[in-house]
Order: sequence, then structure tokens, then C-alpha cells
Amino acid sequence: MMNRRTFLRQALTMSAGTMVAGSSLFRGNTPRNKLTILYTNDTHARLDPFPCNAIQFAGLGGIARRANLVKQIRKQENNVLLFDAGDVFQGTPWFDVYGGEVDLELMSEMNYDAMAVGNHEFDNGLQAFADAASKAEFPILAANYGTRNTPLNDVIRRFFIKETAGIKIGIFGLGIGLNGVVDPELYGAVRSRDPEIWANGMVRSLREFNNCDLVICLSHLGFRYGNPGRMDDVTLAGKVDGIDLIIGGHTHTFLDQPEIITSPSGSKTIVTQMGHSGIRLGRIDINLDTYLENRATDSIHSEFYTIGPT
Repeated sequence: MMNRRTFLRQALTMSAGTMVAGSSLFRGNTPRNKLTILYTNDTHARLDPFPCNAIQFAGLGGIARRANLVKQIRKQENNVLLFDAGDVFQGTPWFDVYGGEVDLELMSEMNYDAMAVGNHEFDNGLQAFADAASKAEFPILAANYGTRNTPLNDVIRRFFIKETAGIKIGIFGLGIGLNGVVDPELYGAVRSRDPEIWANGMVRSLREFNNCDLVICLSHLGFRYGNPGRMDDVTLAGKVDGIDLIIGGHTHTFLDQPEIITSPSGSKTIVTQMGHSGIRLGRIDINLDTYLENRATDSIHSEFYTIGPT
């Protein structure tokens, strides 16, 4: 492992390597007014590619390749957003030594727009999380976490609003229940609250009071458990109206294409997740000219990139 200064100097200037486009969900004519959403989840401090002799994912990943791919896409498209659905921390010596600071610093250099809070963000305790978060030049979101009287009170936000392509986009975060997942000594006085209740509140706030045209949820609940007593992204999409897109994490689910879930009102919510370790970069393109009229899913194109060696 090279030292931090050398890595930071080289990481965002290395060759991008070969990016192989994966499956697509919706295809149509190229829209005149398009929003491009790029996303990752559960990168787990995997800043370097997997070793070439790894049993799985040999040679894949690497934040330098991801950064260059994002840079290429931004040159091609006018309206690009970049999100992460949590668990940026924990998994390699980079976290053991630097506690997530390098990850958030590099994500800031890449101009991430927001991330959700993952359970592994608590692995070194609240103050260490807050210290690392000082390197993040983007919002860290979890609407259902109560952080009063903790070091995270000024770190974690419920939502933020981004204006691009002539529209207002509301983005909120949801974190997994901490009890039984994280050591209580690590999350201290942080309280995790009902994600369904808070999602409904966020949608109402963003749509009715902030007049958002699109609502995106960055979730670290997990994709699908098949357990009625445990909330996941698929269940949330089926219970809460008004969410256009859920970008999820936690379960390390490699979805070759998103799932479309019908909400109580009959509208459609797109649910997606991109595995783990930065092996894939997800992409969703929305034809705003038609989607904003009827929320039809045929106005959306989805694909992913597998990030590999040259």
C-alpha cells in the first residue's frame, strides 16, 4: 500500500482502463433534455483494484478508474449527478490506517453530490465518523437518524435539493436500524427511527413544500429480505408514494437491471443497487421531456459499467 500523499496525487490521474457496459433496462430515442444519474454503494474502502490473483473479481475496481470513467461521462453529458448509498468505510487497510478520510477526500475530488450513511460508517465510533466527514464536500444523508447531542448533529442531514437541467431534485437518505447491526457503544445516542414514516415525511416535504420535480432516496436498508418484519428497498417502494428512484446498498446486490415497484397510488418506483467494492458504476438516464409528464418508465434508460483493467 503506497503512502497517502502519493496515492492522493496519483489516484485521480491514472488511466481509466476498459469499462464494459452491462445490461440495459429501457431504451428509446436520445432525449433533448436528459438527466444522467451515476451511483455506487458499499465501496468498503476498496480504493485499489482487487489483486490480479484474487479468487473473485481479480483486477476489477479501483477508484482511479471510476474517477476517470465519471470524468468521461461528464464530458459527454450536460446534467450529471453522482451518488453513493453508504458503507464507504471498512474493508481494506486504507480504512484501518486513515479511518475513511481518504475515501471521502477522493469522493469530494470526484464531485460526488451526496451519500447515504451506512452502518460501517460507525465502525470507529461517532467522533471518528465526524472527523472523517470533515473531508466530505457533499451532504451525508440519513433522514431517519436522530443525532441530537452527538458529534454527528452537524454532520448528517435529512435531505438536500439540487437544481439542474431546469428542475428541482430532492434527495433524502435512509439508514438501516442500528440495533443489532452496530455495537451500541459505537453509535451511542444516535437513534434510528421508522424508515417508512420518515420516507413519507420526506416525500411530502420535498414535493409539497419544496416543489421538487423528482425525488430520489439514497437507502442503506438493503434490497430485499423476504421478511415482513424487516424493511427493505422493495418493501419501501411498495408502501411509500412519490419516490421516483431508490438507490440502495447494504446487501451487496448486483442488479443487472433495476426492479420496477408499484407504489400504493399506482405510480412506479425504480429500485437499483450496484453490488460492492466499486466493481460497477451504475447509470440511469431520464428523458425529462417525457418523464415529467406521466412518470412513464419507458422514459428511462439504465445500464452499468464493470470497471476493469486495460
